[in-house]
Amino acid sequence: MTTPLTYTIAQINPIVGDLAYNLDIVRRIWKTAPAESDLIIFPELSLTGYIPEDLLYNPSFLDATREALETLRRESVNHRIGILIGSPYKDHTGLYNAVHVIAGGKILATRTKHDLPNYGIFDEKRYFTAGPLPEPVEYKGHKLGIMICEDMWYPDVADHLKKQGAEILIVANGSPFETHKPSIRLQHATLRVEKTGLPLIYVNQVGGQDDLVFDGASFMLLAPNRFVFQSPQFEEDIQTISLEKMGKFYPVYHETEAIYKALTMGLHDYVEKNKIGGVLIGMSGGVDSALSAAIAVDALGPNRVRSVMMPSVFTSADSLEDAADCAAKLGILHTVTPISSLVESFTTLLPDTSGLAHENLQARLRGLILMSQANQNGWMVLSTGNKSELSVGYATLYGDMCGGYNVLKDTYKTQVYALARWRNDKQNPLINERILTKAPTAELKPNQTDQDTLPPYDILDPILMDLVEGDMSPQALIDGGQNPDTVRKIVRMLTAAEHKRRQAAPGPKVSSRAFGRERRYPITNGFFR
Repeated sequence: MTTPLTYTIAQINPIVGDLAYNLDIVRRIWKTAPAESDLIIFPELSLTGYIPEDLLYNPSFLDATREALETLRRESVNHRIGILIGSPYKDHTGLYNAVHVIAGGKILATRTKHDLPNYGIFDEKRYFTAGPLPEPVEYKGHKLGIMICEDMWYPDVADHLKKQGAEILIVANGSPFETHKPSIRLQHATLRVEKTGLPLIYVNQVGGQDDLVFDGASFMLLAPNRFVFQSPQFEEDIQTISLEKMGKFYPVYHETEAIYKALTMGLHDYVEKNKIGGVLIGMSGGVDSALSAAIAVDALGPNRVRSVMMPSVFTSADSLEDAADCAAKLGILHTVTPISSLVESFTTLLPDTSGLAHENLQARLRGLILMSQANQNGWMVLSTGNKSELSVGYATLYGDMCGGYNVLKDTYKTQVYALARWRNDKQNPLINERILTKAPTAELKPNQTDQDTLPPYDILDPILMDLVEGDMSPQALIDGGQNPDTVRKIVRMLTAAEHKRRQAAPGPKVSSRAFGRERRYPITNGFFR
């Protein structure tokens, strides 16, 4: 009887396009893997990072990728342990999303992705050719059934591998986080295990990449609900396991904590991978900026986060106090730069400035100050608008929308409050109760509240979720009991704000449908008018 293989599961955080960095990760794990390991399994496109997007059109990038793969082949003669690693692969038939089994100075096998996702954030058919149904890979006397991410979501690949004699299913993944995603992955994995009767290893990458966050949570199933191991979410992790050797089991986070972890990792990796010194936040005394600052401190540390309060004549004493209090609890440098004299100067210069134009002028002056201070220090402005505001256009272009990254971009206002309360409960309270209970306001005119313009957030957010994530029609919402005037107002605002969202900073995706690469409506759109 052939001895079962021992696998090292490499849940890593690559950098897209940084081949040297990613090669070093492979080398480090290769060097330190336990002697009993037979095969190190890396995630999908781990050599290049997922996903390189239009770098894949660049011949020099593909040449460099091919050379990096060749480097691993040459270096494999120095290792007893083989590796399974993902990279683009080009031949005379097309460009493929592929994995390679490398050992003993040879590329023993290459397998290509059969089911290419082309929905939501995925547009792999833009770049890749679909591969044929894969055959098992012979390795050390065993037949490995290798699948790549989407291949697990449908039965055809797993069923074919079973018929061809595969003894185990190994799935290399680049699967981004969204709410409830871990349970959805597990459902598909369980179906494959139930149907084939084969154990399944699921290896996912971790880390932030622009507006995506990969949460890891790799696992192995012997049978439904029989785990060999499960890696943690939002952390790199290396485990060595076999059919007979259990690994560590880390349960997935509940929804609010998972979102907070995703936002934190997304910001951390965006700053670190782009070599940004730190972030500057415009503190308003409201919950959005307070939560953004807390996430920034958790992601980067207090020395790389600064805040500035920019009061006008409409700014309340409570807001000034709350902003300073939050900054002090976070341990960040906080300054106050009044804008009243600037507003007065511009009002004199532009005498017709009134109403909404006067409100937007204040927001744009604040954006100017933030961008100037960030430029001076080589830092990045962190914008603080939430998904509710971006949905309905309750934001000022070149004002409060200024920034290089928006950590709350895919988080509704009601979720912002839930996240703030979770953060307060998790550690020492950083966001005082007044911030969490006072009526939200932009403070751009006397006695202003958000609800002067918008429905209450507990009414607005569920309707937005149905429209944006659920793609429900206005009439379906009305038929379901929502107020017709409210629905029509929200639809008009949602449609009219598309041009603003196209100019918004990137931010981490946490919902099932985020603005940007997922939800793209035409700016010029007469359908809902």
